Amino acid sequence: MKKLLTYLLILTLFDLSCSKAPLQNIDSKKNDHEINFLSTPDTPVNFKRQLFRESFEKGVKSYYANGDVLLSSGLWYLNNALIHREASNQCIRMSNESSIGMHFDVNIANPFTVSIKHAVFNTDSPSSWTLWISDDQGNSYKQVGTTVTCASTTFVTSTFQVNRTGNLRFEIRKSDTGKNRLLLKSFTIDLRDPVTEHGKGSTNDDDNLLLGNPDNAEASVLSPDKYLMDKTYYELSYNNTTHIPNWVSWHLDASNLGSVKRRNSFRPDTYLPASWYQVTASSYVNSGFDRGHDCPSGDRTSSTEANNSTFLMTNIIPQAPQNNQQTWGNLEAYTRSLVQNGNEAYIVMGTYGTGGTGRNGYKESIDDNGEQIKVPSHIWKVIVIIPNGSNDFNRINTGTRVIAVDTPNDNSISPDWKRYRTSVNAIEMATGYNLLSNLPSSIQIALESKVDDL
Repeated sequence: MKKLLTYLLILTLFDLSCSKAPLQNIDSKKNDHEINFLSTPDTPVNFKRQLFRESFEKGVKSYYANGDVLLSSGLWYLNNALIHREASNQCIRMSNESSIGMHFDVNIANPFTVSIKHAVFNTDSPSSWTLWISDDQGNSYKQVGTTVTCASTTFVTSTFQVNRTGNLRFEIRKSDTGKNRLLLKSFTIDLRDPVTEHGKGSTNDDDNLLLGNPDNAEASVLSPDKYLMDKTYYELSYNNTTHIPNWVSWHLDASNLGSVKRRNSFRPDTYLPASWYQVTASSYVNSGFDRGHDCPSGDRTSSTEANNSTFLMTNIIPQAPQNNQQTWGNLEAYTRSLVQNGNEAYIVMGTYGTGGTGRNGYKESIDDNGEQIKVPSHIWKVIVIIPNGSNDFNRINTGTRVIAVDTPNDNSISPDWKRYRTSVNAIEMATGYNLLSNLPSSIQIALESKVDDL
């Protein structure tokens, strides 16, 4: 009862409500669920991006006594453990015989690894700890691997191979009884293929985020203005202040192009946290702006499901009709023509600034229920083109073609998208984002300075 009351109090303080539906899916075979890490104790968290990471960087607990704390991934309990902050860094500090663990399950479909960063606090003696796993909502636990002894005052990583699947939760137990203190910096569940030496994430072919996460968006309700969402057919950073995406990123090849007709199934994205404002299909009515896609309907015509996904309102921006239907329509058609002629593309599109001019003149915000949706002043896109093949990441080099376009969100814009070509560097300066960030620095520097002239 005490844990339940604590849990309800935390939800009240954060003014967040939780759905009983699965919230994020790590099933690498199929995913229809999206990211929303805040979960109730009996609701499994599902995640598809093949990476679950709790960095312990958010949340407050300054005492050792048993208590619950809301972190980025959900509710954790800390027994003889607190949130330790030193300068700008935050981690878990455990003392005596202690434990930390999840108050929620993660749903996992395939074998995976768990990695934990740990260190000894200050000049304390070495500490020993163990990892435990439960498949019955925490009623019973079994140890994973062997006991780890930590003697390092700098963070080191211990990794465990786990072959269990289903709804699982984890607990870390400091197994020695001394007053020596143990620090935990991060907890990661990883289903990805081994990464290459650049070490910045998955390099799997066709990954929608192969080239990087431009604003380091997080799949956490504690990051409402850069909330990472995996929609299977694209990924995006959603902004709960502007109520449009900051950016959307996707891969495009010939397999994405088929005969499915445009669905026009504009609808709210029900995988946003329940307490957040919902943009609806009618929010743009009489605004003078189109419901403009970031990831275009025309890039996802291989199946009804794929095409339907592009009509979620989290993929939509207020776009001047001329800008949407002609300038961007022409660029999208050109990109698809490259793909139909033996190429594939990695694309990221986004917006910046405030205020655009649509059919009814200049506006800074719209919505039939009030001024909830912010109108951007500029719309940009970066397209990396490579010939069809495999091992995509390692085939991108300093000679790879990059098309960067930045247009005003204005109804008098020219239909010729080539007039608005620019460099990735210029877009980064305007947005503050770090584009192509996964690439080795020498390649990134070369590509970002180019202005396409083909």
